[in-house]
Amino acid sequence: MSIETKVPAGEDLLAEIDRLRKERNAVILAHYYQTSDIQDIADFVGDSLELSRKAAETDADVIAFCGVKFMADTAKILSPEKIVVLPDMDAGCSLEDSCPPEKFKAFREAHPDHIALTYINCSTEVKALSDVIVTSSSAETILAQIPEDQKIIFGPDRHLGGYLSRKFNREMLLWPGVCIVHEAFSETELLKLKEQYPGAPIAAHPECPPSIIDHADYVGSTSGILQFAQTFEGDTLIVATEPHIMHQMEKALPEKTFIGAPGADGNCSCNICPYMALNTMEKLYVALRDLEPRIEIEEGLRLKAKQSLDRMLEMTSGTIGKGDLGEVPFKAD
Repeated sequence: MSIETKVPAGEDLLAEIDRLRKERNAVILAHYYQTSDIQDIADFVGDSLELSRKAAETDADVIAFCGVKFMADTAKILSPEKIVVLPDMDAGCSLEDSCPPEKFKAFREAHPDHIALTYINCSTEVKALSDVIVTSSSAETILAQIPEDQKIIFGPDRHLGGYLSRKFNREMLLWPGVCIVHEAFSETELLKLKEQYPGAPIAAHPECPPSIIDHADYVGSTSGILQFAQTFEGDTLIVATEPHIMHQMEKALPEKTFIGAPGADGNCSCNICPYMALNTMEKLYVALRDLEPRIEIEEGLRLKAKQSLDRMLEMTSGTIGKGDLGEVPFKAD
């Protein structure tokens, strides 16, 4: 949807978004990979599932999800009675794009003795074809509960699946998808950065390739990385995930230095998620004003997708409050 010329600017834009939030009884959600202005105006900032669960617990009539489409879809799966809008419907995900439902269905049918553990970064249709959805926070807890002799398909992120396979010594059939952001990190440039900042630990997301993971002092979800930022010794941390996450670190820990891991060009520019960047304050205003673009999911499909999410929540009931399965472990004052 195009933005009309009458969209306000500056302080007027902030005031109008706040007015519409109250008028629509809306809750604004922002993923950690959103720009700092969107994070600062949001009611909740966090991981994708964490945000959807928080929104479901509110009495809001409208959810404005500043993230990517699979995240807004998840919010609709958990809150079918609420209106869910996404500022830009083109805000997709390379992992979701890498796993078309019809191909995933055929892959499953070709391996009927395998169960499908599927990363939450996928379409609603793929969730409906899966046995258990996992997040980067919950994957280890879930995998530990699956019998050793049970064959597993893991998709769509081959790097996250490979990390879990190596850590648990579990053979898994990996779907060949990758996150374009985490794939962009350069081992050569990272080693140069380590020389420049000797002793600085590296925190990496498990979507990173092994060449980056092997140098990391901590590997975990976005919430886990934020928690590590609060506890690491020293004054400098190298962060190997989308660089907008550092906004929350810098707000809460201004006395420390946070450096984004470099891409192949020697800087962080190629590691900014182009999909997340499609959302803007102006588009958020229009979404709240028009209640469009709106997420709609057919009820039968929603219920099938919800089953795989519910299985995850059942299997992780003992980990509520850790990572993206409950309260945010990292809060900026």
